[in-house]
Amino acid sequence: MLDTCRSQMLGIYYLATLPKRKHSATRRQSSGRVPIVSLMYHRVADENPNPWTISWDRFRAQMEWLQERFEMVSLDEAQRRIGKDENQRPTACVTFDDGYAENCEKAIPWLIERKIPVTYFVTSQNLVTGEPFSHDIDRNCPLAPNTVDEIREMSDQGIDIGAHSRTHADFGQIDSVEELYDELVGAKLELESMIEKPVRYFAFPFGLPENMTAEAFEVAFQAGYWGVCSAYGGYNLPGDDSFHIQRINGDPQWTRFLNWLTIDPRKLRRERPFSPGNYRDRF
Repeated sequence: MLDTCRSQMLGIYYLATLPKRKHSATRRQSSGRVPIVSLMYHRVADENPNPWTISWDRFRAQMEWLQERFEMVSLDEAQRRIGKDENQRPTACVTFDDGYAENCEKAIPWLIERKIPVTYFVTSQNLVTGEPFSHDIDRNCPLAPNTVDEIREMSDQGIDIGAHSRTHADFGQIDSVEELYDELVGAKLELESMIEKPVRYFAFPFGLPENMTAEAFEVAFQAGYWGVCSAYGGYNLPGDDSFHIQRINGDPQWTRFLNWLTIDPRKLRRERPFSPGNYRDRF
C-alpha cells in the first residue's frame, strides 16, 4: 500500500513538473549542459525475481524508449563527454552488475543485435567457482552466475567486461591494504587473464557513498582503471570528474524510470561524494 501511494505521488510530481523539464532540457541543450546518464541493471529475467530483477518485456521497452530519445554510447564515450565542458545531446550508456547467467538468454544477444554498447561488470570469483552470489543465498534465492565461457563469448562479441571486485566486497568495511588490493587489482588481473583484453572499468559493489572510500578510488586509479562507477543515483554533468561515473538504477517501475531519465530537478542538486576534480586533471 505504501509503495502504491509513493508511486502515485511520484506520478503526480512527474506530470506537474513535465513542462518545466521540457523547458530546462531545451535550455541545457542550447548551453551545452546536457547530463550524461549511465544506467545500471543486474538481472533481466521473468522467473525467480529478486529486488534487482527486471522483466524482459520491461527491459526491452526501456531500451527502445532510450534509443528513440538518446544517443546510446559506450562507457568510454560517456566518460569522454563527462570530461569535456560541453554536451549538447541527450546521452545514455548501459551497464550491468554482478553477472547473472539469465542475461545471456535474451538481453545480451538482443543488445548485441541492436548494436547498443554495454559494459558488463562481474565478480571474478563467482565466475571461477560457479557459486551463486551471497546476497541471493541470504534471500534463499540462489541464482546461477555467468560462466567464464559466457564472459569470453560476450567479450568476443564486443561487450566491454568490467570488474565488480573479486567477492562482491563492501569497500566501506575493508580496513586492510592487502584486501583492498586483492579485491581491486586481483579482480582486474583475473578477468584480464580470462578474456585476454584490458579491463578498464570498475564498479563498486552496493555502490552507495558508505560503500566507497578515498583509498579505494586511489588504488583503482593507480591500478590503471580508466574509471570507477557508483550506484547511488546521480547525473554526470559536462566538466565533472570523469573518473567517477555516477549511475542510475534501471528501475522496473516505469514512473521512477521516466522521472530519472527526464532529469528530475531535485536530483540535479545532489552532492557528489569524493569531490569532483580529484582525478580529472591527473589523466
